[in-house]
Amino acid sequence: AAAEPALRWEPRCRQQLRHLQDGAGIAAPLPPRLEGRWVSTGCEVRPGPEFLTRSYLFYANRLFKAYQFYYWDPSCHDPSYSLVIKGKLRLRQASWITRGATEADYHLHKVGIVFHSQKAMQEVASWINQTSGEGCRGFLPPGRTWAPGALYELLSAKTERDCTAALGFAMHELSLVRVEKHHQPLVQPQQSGTRLVEELYLGDIHTEWGERLHYRPTGYQQPLQSAVHHVHPCPACGIIYRADEHHPPILPVRAQLPVQLSGSWVSTHCEVRPAVLFLTRYFIFHGNNHTWEGYYYHYSDPLCKQPTFTIYASGHYSPGIPSSKVRGGTELAFKVTQARVTPMDQVTVMMLNSSEPGSCGLTNSWSAGVEQDITPTNGCLALGIKLPHTEYELFKVEQDTREHSLLYVGERPTDGSSPDSPDKRPTSYQAPLMQCAGAPEEFSNYVSLKYLGKQDANGNEALKPLPVAFLLFIALLFLRWD
Repeated sequence: AAAEPALRWEPRCRQQLRHLQDGAGIAAPLPPRLEGRWVSTGCEVRPGPEFLTRSYLFYANRLFKAYQFYYWDPSCHDPSYSLVIKGKLRLRQASWITRGATEADYHLHKVGIVFHSQKAMQEVASWINQTSGEGCRGFLPPGRTWAPGALYELLSAKTERDCTAALGFAMHELSLVRVEKHHQPLVQPQQSGTRLVEELYLGDIHTEWGERLHYRPTGYQQPLQSAVHHVHPCPACGIIYRADEHHPPILPVRAQLPVQLSGSWVSTHCEVRPAVLFLTRYFIFHGNNHTWEGYYYHYSDPLCKQPTFTIYASGHYSPGIPSSKVRGGTELAFKVTQARVTPMDQVTVMMLNSSEPGSCGLTNSWSAGVEQDITPTNGCLALGIKLPHTEYELFKVEQDTREHSLLYVGERPTDGSSPDSPDKRPTSYQAPLMQCAGAPEEFSNYVSLKYLGKQDANGNEALKPLPVAFLLFIALLFLRWD
């Protein structure tokens, strides 16, 4: 196959892509079992930015107690305030919108806040006093001194008082739930076998602050992991598990790593975007001339087994500068100059063939499994792709506990638009990509997408796509079909 030579220097990338195509050994029970404690595996970043860790405890009688710990810094080392949230959760039916998810109703009984410094107390009090209604304006009188360990009530179902809006607080994440189970190989050479890992995916947080309070999720945040069945090693898990509102987790300060993009990066799992897009991504960055290639594979199912279309995109990127808004982040600009699309099912073929002439490749010429260049038509209107196109991005690089390099790319706007101006630059991140190969010695020419997969009865490779998806704003695609 024509694609084989270009990928030979990336065996780890190929191995990871095959692993994802095979469903990555994931089971997702319906309905999910939530009983027990679930914790963050590190410092999380929400749009804003907000830095936090979470520890959620679900009881068998549907009650829950959730901790959210907020910080001043991207290492989650310097705590600002903690929230303790109590309520009740009722699982409902499987989601009609987000395949593989379960919808849920929740009711909050109480929300309390504990401040960890005078500065935090003054800042939160000023937010509440400025933006809340009559019942909350005197939440904390001006000049009130910080009392370590004091718990102040923000919300009470009994008194019908709710002063949480000023914090941008909502628990709508509980309205969309998914639990995944898989087995992690044991790392020590003398050990054989696997360890069970359970992950809890809760609904995503809207990227626009003003939309957070009433947005109903269709995607997910970074997952929490079971306090019992989590990935090892996980230094943060134990610290977060032992914490409470009076003793917030204090994670070790993380060294900020330079964003050295050269090489190849691949998704670690099947990813979900708001408006119900399932995808995997695979990128190659060429540091010698600041060019990039991105492969994006889109699917109709949450295990990324049923392909709908693939995109290949390429262009160049600017040198990075430290972000002034998101500590620990690096700002870059990406230019997309070329793109190719491969429809992988008949629904996508019909949509592309019925698109306006001259707006997406050659008119009425699309067929399943056949790639077409959309650069001559300046993109593809039906998929929301415009060429050439510049996006203003946020990146960071971290190392996991096994010293794998992870690349975090800015979160896509929840409304499906594109960060095509500096003021729309992301303030949070998508799921990380894992580095699977170092920098190639020379720029590899683009090779037509081929498909890794099992052979059919005739010995031909069955159509089974490599992964692909990134700088192209197609999150509203499925909504457009309605």
